Amino acid sequence: MVRLSKKTLLALEAVLDVAVNARPDPVQSKDITRRQGIPQRYLEQVMQQLVHAGILKGVRGPKGGYRLARERRRISVGDIVRIVGAMEIAEEPRSTPSALGEKVIEPMWDAIQSEMMLRLDAVTVEDLCLEAAKLGADGEDKPEADFTI
Repeated sequence: MVRLSKKTLLALEAVLDVAVNARPDPVQSKDITRRQGIPQRYLEQVMQQLVHAGILKGVRGPKGGYRLARERRRISVGDIVRIVGAMEIAEEPRSTPSALGEKVIEPMWDAIQSEMMLRLDAVTVEDLCLEAAKLGADGEDKPEADFTI
């Protein structure tokens, strides 16, 4: 079964957490760690990579943290997967010594990956935020108001 790597899933969770919680202040990495259970040491590496790639924007200062660098509807899941995937690509040559591998298996695998990326490109961070809100998974539990006007 083809699965996203742990680092890719971590990056998706972190971007979604920022998208859901970055109002009005930026989201601090310690808050993402607390809410999502993501280890701090891995989170910072991924966050910096996402900043360099233009998905997130780092905000300095005592109330600093992370914000989305673009609108939620302009960031696709495919964008995030490509960024993290680029970090994970092995430097080994990909070619296989057999003609079957080179002429049959590799083209088939490339086609499957292309189809998967098209599907991931069709899903935006906005789509995920809407799904999170619908399922009640859109951030920390906020206390209900204890009065009416």
